[in-house]
Amino acid sequence: MNAIIEKTVTFQHLGLIDYQQAWDYQEKLFAEVIELKINNRKQAEHLQQPTPNYLLFCQHPHVYTLGKSGDEAHLLLDEQGLEQAHASYYKINRGGDITYHGPGQLVGYPILDLDNFFTDIHKYLRLLEEAVILTLKEYDLESGRIQGLTGVWLDHEEQRNPRKICALGVKSSRWVTMHGFAFNINTDLNYFGNIVPCGIDDKAVTSLAHELGQEVPMEEVEEKMLRHLSQLFGMELAKKQPQL
Repeated sequence: MNAIIEKTVTFQHLGLIDYQQAWDYQEKLFAEVIELKINNRKQAEHLQQPTPNYLLFCQHPHVYTLGKSGDEAHLLLDEQGLEQAHASYYKINRGGDITYHGPGQLVGYPILDLDNFFTDIHKYLRLLEEAVILTLKEYDLESGRIQGLTGVWLDHEEQRNPRKICALGVKSSRWVTMHGFAFNINTDLNYFGNIVPCGIDDKAVTSLAHELGQEVPMEEVEEKMLRHLSQLFGMELAKKQPQL
């Protein structure tokens, strides 16, 4: 547990950013927080410094990412197919299987020291999902969880046509998190046809625009997500320009 609890979260909007560039930036912030935590443990309590927290929002050009537990066979494109789809592909260090990121999708990367909030990864994932569920409720869409599966789903109860609208995949070390969620807003859903999303081949993927029958302003959804995340986690958001 930290000697000083820091609830302030620096929010940075990265815009449309290359996946590798955003990943490198996450890794930099993640490493800095962990290094500070390690150094604090070597110091007397009165010399310890508060650990910072970050929340990054962005969109990516077309990209497929495969988590540590993923199966490469779930990418249905070869190199030529990736080139034709104008998409890149990365094996990365989060949990989960394969997913797609692209324009019109709200990607959130919380780099939080959970010692500042609560040390419970299960609770952390459920609160990320809850922020999406509450946001969808503002659009009169009922959503929820399906047992044994992460993320947020529509038709999660009767499951006649369950469809995922938000995927989750995180990494944590010393209670510091990285990676996060991908919420389909105005996403081109055709790109999910090139993968077995999250390794699940019997359920569909959807977007907010698809469910509503019209495009939705990204800024509007981002504002709602920020409000719900800050309330659920008890964050004090401080908006800053990213130092990429």
